[in-house]
Amino acid sequence: MIKCPCGSKKTYSDCCEPYHLERDYPQSAEQLMRSRYSAYVMKLQDYLIKTWAEATRPKEITFEENIEWLKLRIVKVKQGHAEDQKGMVFFKAFYSTEGEKGVMSEKSQFIRDDAGHWVYLSGDVS
Repeated sequence: MIKCPCGSKKTYSDCCEPYHLERDYPQSAEQLMRSRYSAYVMKLQDYLIKTWAEATRPKEITFEENIEWLKLRIVKVKQGHAEDQKGMVFFKAFYSTEGEKGVMSEKSQFIRDDAGHWVYLSGDVS
């Protein structure tokens, strides 16, 4: 059993895989954030594009070849629950590249699309 990269302590098959395979949809902005982090770890470009708001969506995503994502830590969540239309997730993503460790912090904004699914709108990286 493979642990999910998102740090939920669940197995991948019980956590992000159903979202990646479009068998289910995240019910909160945090679930979407976690599934997108796992998609970056696994280089799942199609999923990342599909879960990006149409207004801000890039045509493609370029993955850095020599980066290894180590862990995700959710710092703060504001709104983004089942009854909300928007939400914010502040997270830290730890990584290693060419033997150097680092951390990326981002305050991500999420909204619901026309179908009512959570999508990533934008993020402020620090």
